[in-house]
Amino acid sequence: MKTGRRIAAVATLVGALGLSALSAPTAQAADTGITVSSIVVNNGKPIVVGTSKVVEPSMRFNIALPSGYSTADPSRYDTFPFLYRGSINTAADTGENFIGPGSYTCYEIDSKHARCEGNLYIDPHPSQEHVDSNSDATTWKVGVSLRLWKASGGLKTAERETRSTTVQLKRAAKATTNASPEPVTKGKPITVTGKLTRANWSTKKYGAYSGRSVSLQFRAKGADTFKTVKKATTSSTGGLKTTVTASIDGYYRWVYYGNSTTGVATSASDYVDVR
Repeated sequence: MKTGRRIAAVATLVGALGLSALSAPTAQAADTGITVSSIVVNNGKPIVVGTSKVVEPSMRFNIALPSGYSTADPSRYDTFPFLYRGSINTAADTGENFIGPGSYTCYEIDSKHARCEGNLYIDPHPSQEHVDSNSDATTWKVGVSLRLWKASGGLKTAERETRSTTVQLKRAAKATTNASPEPVTKGKPITVTGKLTRANWSTKKYGAYSGRSVSLQFRAKGADTFKTVKKATTSSTGGLKTTVTASIDGYYRWVYYGNSTTGVATSASDYVDVR
């Protein structure tokens, strides 16, 4: 439930609109006195990105303003978290290894404090530099941009701060399932095949993911949950194949539980009628 007066609604799209919004001239870089706390990105979960679809993971944070500034005048300050790798200044200045916010809204707690929420913006399109290499599937650091503006409108001071918080970026994976024959005689074998692929951020295509242990799950007709009945390892082409004995009607699917660089993949289920 949102509480407090809405004091700022910002559509930044850093990276899509350029990085000038983050640039802090060296001569003006100094402590702003703004405190940013309680940063949470994607509810603390890894961020999974594919090859074409924009991903907008959630973010929320709190701000506390220095003396002489008030939430009543949001035009005189701005601050937001971002993700980066390597040097914080190089990432923010060049856009390489940098992921910025898409939009966020702040709500007044009192004259010195606000609660903000919004999202980051990750576009895997080749024209962007957000995820342009498979090496980007790793741990990213969290940084914060902070700026104060003069009453006349000019920039007073700006800084960038690092945080101990980190976020894991992962390559998306996909799985398929086909169970046959359909229908099948009770007691006869059912062959379940499939394929596991994952996003290649360099080529912007999905490629075979070999040597992975994948779980075959079954849900009986009328039941609520799937249960693992077998495991198989993907071939050099990402292929999956195993056999089970037909007993009752139900649904089969493959599930890959992911790893430090790759997200979870759950295939659509395939129904088999047992007669």
